[in-house]
Amino acid sequence: MNRRKKIKQILTKKSKKANEKNLPKNKEKYIAKADRINLDQDLTQENAAEEVVTQK
Repeated sequence: MNRRKKIKQILTKKSKKANEKNLPKNKEKYIAKADRINLDQDLTQENAAEEVVTQK
């Protein structure tokens, strides 16, 4: 690779990385499996409590 091409390649790579950091992240934050189970249990308990209230 000649010198100009190598320098251009390095600079474009740096500019792409800088642009990626400025863009918003579309990916959701990871929730651990145990936390997902706990959240699911909480939701089912809330739904059960609501059903009891509505039945009375």
